[in-house]
Amino acid sequence: MNVDKEWFEKGYIDEKTNDTADLAGEIRRMCREKDAVIMAHYYTRKEIQDVADFIGDSLALAQKAAQTDAQIIVMCGVHFMAETCKILCPDKLVLCPDLNAGCSLADSCRAEDLKKYKDEHPGYKVVSYVNTTAAVKAITDVVVTSGNAKKIIDTFPQDEKIIFGPDYNLGSYINSVTGRNMLLWNGGCHVHERFSVDAIVKLKKENPDAKVLAHPECKGPVLAVADVIGSTAVLLKYATENSSGRYIVATEAGILHEMQRKCPETEFIAVPPEISEGSVGCSCNECEYMKMNTLNKVYNCLKYEWPSVDVPEDVAREAVKSIERMLELS
Repeated sequence: MNVDKEWFEKGYIDEKTNDTADLAGEIRRMCREKDAVIMAHYYTRKEIQDVADFIGDSLALAQKAAQTDAQIIVMCGVHFMAETCKILCPDKLVLCPDLNAGCSLADSCRAEDLKKYKDEHPGYKVVSYVNTTAAVKAITDVVVTSGNAKKIIDTFPQDEKIIFGPDYNLGSYINSVTGRNMLLWNGGCHVHERFSVDAIVKLKKENPDAKVLAHPECKGPVLAVADVIGSTAVLLKYATENSSGRYIVATEAGILHEMQRKCPETEFIAVPPEISEGSVGCSCNECEYMKMNTLNKVYNCLKYEWPSVDVPEDVAREAVKSIERMLELS
């Protein structure tokens, strides 16, 4: 095996190594030795989900981070998720297998821009989707997830002035089901925005008995043809409780691994994206940032306890208030 000398001398595993079983075994051994837990989002690679102590959506991962007694948390997802873990567990070592695993949605809303918008709208409460940076959470009144957004918005008086960001599609959906008129930040997830009605209609013609499951980060026209709209956890629960059906799934394809694991006899059909000319990023229904998490990187970050994620104390002090408020209301 031709391995770069500096890479080899540092003890890193060659990324071409394909012995998944040995890697998984070593990762589990180190977790026991180091009192570490691996948390993985549903959108990560299937081998990451298989080696994790806990898999879930953003809300479940935040709750688990707040509850764990482990000394090390390996957050397999994207960077803002690791930040959330660190905010909730300031005394624990939080590792992120690849610091480059960002989020197009979080990137669409910078803290300085949101602050300016907030200052331009005095008297408005700020409700931010969990897919945001720690700095944005620090100027937010309450954080929400796709699974609890409606429930939390319903706790506000009907005439409350609310700024909702950064996901425009989720905010628009919540407006439609609550009768609100929240001001919406114009951000979006580059994966969910690629799904089109045409692709779903074509699949429905080919599979007339299949129900459409869609994440509320999808555009309004896509949600309009969906049979079930919900977070990854909601969609998974529905499919599990109705496992005799067939499903067309409009969300990041990583969730299909857990769906298939829980419902091995059920057919799940991933909606392909509609790629426009000049578009950038992965031309598929997968998030390339989530897929940056690999077993090799998990092994390395556990072995070397690096790279770690830290949040400035002043930012964390303010951000934790909006997260704790969410956990109280969930």
